Amino acid sequence: MQRARVIGQAVATAKHPSMHGYKLLIVQPLGTDDRPDEYPIIVIDKFGAGVGSTVIISSDGKFARKVTGSKVTPVRYTTLGIEDAKRGVHR
Repeated sequence: MQRARVIGQAVATAKHPSMHGYKLLIVQPLGTDDRPDEYPIIVIDKFGAGVGSTVIISSDGKFARKVTGSKVTPVRYTTLGIEDAKRGVHR
């Protein structure tokens, strides 16, 4: 798990069937000091995070297969929740 900041959205006119119904977000992973860590990545989101939100992401392929309900999916990164600075993480 890692914190990341949503910096944009991605749109795909054609995508794998396991990805239908999910929003694609471009996120910037954050280090422990809240500074950018590595390169931006694309994640699937079912929580409705928007640009500027801080989210918790996972790169667990097994979890991605569980979330999408597919034994075979190209998804690697998923959101686990949206961080609310006042209340913590919402799942």
